[in-house]
Amino acid sequence: MAVYESDLPGVGKKFEVDLDDESRLVVVIHNTGKRELFIRPDPDADSEKLFELSDKLARQVGTIMEGAYFQPIKTDDIETVLSEESLIEWVKVPAESPVAGETLEDAGIREETGASVVAIQRDGETITNPGPDTTLMPEDTLVAVGSREEHDELESFVAGE
Repeated sequence: MAVYESDLPGVGKKFEVDLDDESRLVVVIHNTGKRELFIRPDPDADSEKLFELSDKLARQVGTIMEGAYFQPIKTDDIETVLSEESLIEWVKVPAESPVAGETLEDAGIREETGASVVAIQRDGETITNPGPDTTLMPEDTLVAVGSREEHDELESFVAGE
């Protein structure tokens, strides 16, 4: 990520930040404290104004953005903790999985692991509350509820380990 800084005589400072999609975020900080945010879709495009903030509001938003109030937990897996004993995790069904091509009932996931599949993500769509006759497909992502141990069992089971 590159950040470019330039003086705007009589106005303040301009910061330009390269974003992942090759667009550029432009922040103008006026000497009065006002902040203006712009987006430049590509290097040759004109900047489009997104919004402006007062000095006080910009400082509050900045504090939130830096994580002073909430710091997300970074993990290798996607998971949502519901309580100390239960969480929601997403588990991918590998192409060579022994459960690929089987229905939820035939696969026996709940009986084998204790985790309950509450949704299946497939080709950009989500099947909520899949029934026992729902067929599991390679590359499906199972959204399951269970304990840490049950999720460990589910991941091994789906991987065929």
